[in-house]
Amino acid sequence: MPIAVYVLGLGIFTQGTSEFMLSGLLPDIAHDLGVSIPDAGLLISAFAIGMVVGAPLLAGATLNWPRRTALAALQSVFIAAHVVGALAPGYGVLFVTRVVSALAYAGFWGVAVAAAVVLVPAEAKAKAVAVVASGLTLATIIGVPAGTLLSQSSGWRTAFWGVAALTLVSLLCSLFAIPGGKVSTDETHTVCAELRAMARPQLWLSYAVTAFAFGAVIVTFSYLATLLTDVTDLSEGWVPALLALFGAGGLIGMAIGGKVAAAYPIRTLVLGAGTLVVASGLLALTAESTAATVVLVFVLGLAGYVTNPVLQSRVFALAPGAPTLVGATNTSAFNVGNALAPALGGMVISAGFGYASVAWVGAALGAVAVPGALWAGHLQYRGPRTGGVVAQGAASQEDPAAARARA
Repeated sequence: MPIAVYVLGLGIFTQGTSEFMLSGLLPDIAHDLGVSIPDAGLLISAFAIGMVVGAPLLAGATLNWPRRTALAALQSVFIAAHVVGALAPGYGVLFVTRVVSALAYAGFWGVAVAAAVVLVPAEAKAKAVAVVASGLTLATIIGVPAGTLLSQSSGWRTAFWGVAALTLVSLLCSLFAIPGGKVSTDETHTVCAELRAMARPQLWLSYAVTAFAFGAVIVTFSYLATLLTDVTDLSEGWVPALLALFGAGGLIGMAIGGKVAAAYPIRTLVLGAGTLVVASGLLALTAESTAATVVLVFVLGLAGYVTNPVLQSRVFALAPGAPTLVGATNTSAFNVGNALAPALGGMVISAGFGYASVAWVGAALGAVAVPGALWAGHLQYRGPRTGGVVAQGAASQEDPAAARARA
């Protein structure tokens, strides 16, 4: 795997830390800025909204930019937004910086994935995407707990300064490691051509499954720190450890998902989403038990990320003619879940149902993802005569029975 792919993963790690670290910073931010926990939780949704809008918009805008130039420019904007965020005098300014940061990060995601898949041969594309995406998993294991510790010891603003510094390191690495060519080396890959290639119902069904499956896990994760201290009655010192445990489960889930994604894509989606439903429901019922909560936090991380390699790679097979926009739109799909889920969680908390109720929201979102995955499998099994597509983009003449065996 080229070193440039790992550098792209580093960029996702540094910026992904900012995307998810607010789950551990919410209590400090709410106290410092004089807002409620649900209002502070809207900062997570603000970031996700910026990702939803920014991923396809900036991926299209930078389609013909040199890769290195696009990545450096987007990271520079991200760094500047975090410096302003660290100095923010109030909630409103911080909210705006979260949206701006997300726009830049979303563009980086789209360019990074598109760059990764052209840096490797065809048989290694899924692995390259997994390496880039693993930066986000490492962010939940290392970056989020580290940000929480910084917030607890030196204030939440220190965590923002830390992210800005790490992203600067990533930017410098990008300048040296990333080739200077364009994201798309094929002149036919215009925005209009890629949009035409994305006109496939199965692709948009995959995006819907992505949104619900990711929302199912992120809604609980977003309020996990407060749930642990207020419901499970753990001290603040345990929060970074539990966040790291969630991330460890996610890393294992990514590793498992990466190995089985090609062979059993639909089964992986159904099993992962189904496990999220069960684990979320159990957490809602047993959140006052420390032992049960510890186990279920790990299971949520594992189940939440075991589907990630399938969700990330399958869209490229469904629309091979849109290598830039298809990945960018998938990033938007992830963040539709990341935007709506915390907002829904905040609504149930504000309604007086308590912090454990967010796990019921996760169970409900997962319950929608399961039939969506089953329907995707049904369409896949129908075969080429009715528009079925195998997960790895095999030739259209492939026997539907072979696709059924692999799912």
